Amino acid sequence: MTQSTKPVGKIRWSIAALTGIGILINYFDRSNISLAADPMMKDLHLSVGQFGLVLSAFGWSYAAAQIPFGLLLDRIGITWIMRVCSVLWTLFTLLTAIAGGLGLVMLARVLLGVAEAPAFPASAKASGYWFPLRERGVATASFDGASRFSNVIGAPLIALAITEWGWRGGFWLTAVLSGLFAVVWWIWYRNPRQHPKLTRAELDYIVGSGGAQQEGQPAAGTWRTAATLLRNRKILGLFLGYGCAGYAGSFFIVWLPGYLEVQLHLSVLKTGLYSTIPWIVATLADFFIAGLVVDRLIKSGRNPSRVRRTLITVGILISLTVVFVAFTHDPVVAIVFITTGTAGTVIMSSITWILPAILAPTGAVGAIGGVINFANWGFNTLSTMITGFIVEATGSFTLVIIIAAGCIVLSLYFYVVFIGPYEAITVPARDGRPVAKTMEQN
Repeated sequence: MTQSTKPVGKIRWSIAALTGIGILINYFDRSNISLAADPMMKDLHLSVGQFGLVLSAFGWSYAAAQIPFGLLLDRIGITWIMRVCSVLWTLFTLLTAIAGGLGLVMLARVLLGVAEAPAFPASAKASGYWFPLRERGVATASFDGASRFSNVIGAPLIALAITEWGWRGGFWLTAVLSGLFAVVWWIWYRNPRQHPKLTRAELDYIVGSGGAQQEGQPAAGTWRTAATLLRNRKILGLFLGYGCAGYAGSFFIVWLPGYLEVQLHLSVLKTGLYSTIPWIVATLADFFIAGLVVDRLIKSGRNPSRVRRTLITVGILISLTVVFVAFTHDPVVAIVFITTGTAGTVIMSSITWILPAILAPTGAVGAIGGVINFANWGFNTLSTMITGFIVEATGSFTLVIIIAAGCIVLSLYFYVVFIGPYEAITVPARDGRPVAKTMEQN
């Protein structure tokens, strides 16, 4: 096979765009219920406590399904898992739109959490197949950044649909978008060696440039490989590091509007405007720093592991600026620090999603992706609950922000000290021979 290092063809970038659109729509599906809260509660006669259960239903089932789906992605493959699940999450969004009471809404949200669980691990696995290491930063930022960008365009789009068609209209809109995505995925996505439109030259470039994951199942077997990975120090460090970051990230993702309204006494309109600023900056930081800068540094010949470790460290240190929010009552100053904190967290998160395809032996990216997404969402959901109790008890977000800063410091320790070098994990094959990647290491 010709080992090409010059970029040839653009099919791989259509795959990056496809995974990004899928994550964007995923996040529309998740946020629509928050925007529909008031009319939905009135129409279905739900109390605040009951609606709290509805809000948490997605998070718990989504987190619980991460590792099982990670294993299924490695066992069955990206193509069919995402085909089936994209159809299912469309149906479960429709189920919410026609629900007439608490029970059916709860069921729909639980099932939606399960159906959307493989989206992030599948995207990480796809980027591992489709992109060499030198392009992995931008490829990963394409889907990770989409989750941030959803906060910029999703809220006004869904809010408009709810205003025009009622709360059910928001779910009808996202269901239609999900259905369109399911059709496009079904038609277009294949792994590189099975894609009918991929030229031999582009395939040679993907494989020959170094670092692309080999297609296929683990030589040691899916379940044995997963069991070995779950006991590995690097995976434990990644789990705890991303989990601590997820705990801190709950403030930015879930509680930011509440903080602006309760602590800084902003109007709903100003809260909406101020809440958008951090996510615009975060989207740009994701694409340009975690994506372009990382790729440029690696293409220039610098050590990939050192580049990623350094940028993760920088991202975590920047995210620590959020602690200064606890000591100001000026909305502008608070938004500046919230924006820098959000951008730092996003840089760390985006580079984290490159690591499954780097650390995993052949065929095991899904397992690692499931583990880290379980950590992120599990800790995030736990933080959401604890934060509510702290604010209720203290009447302030100050302690919440200080705890978040402490979690960020712990995250830095796990990423920089505990994990060690960002390099492929070796798993013994059934015959006892060590198995790892044969591609370029990092």
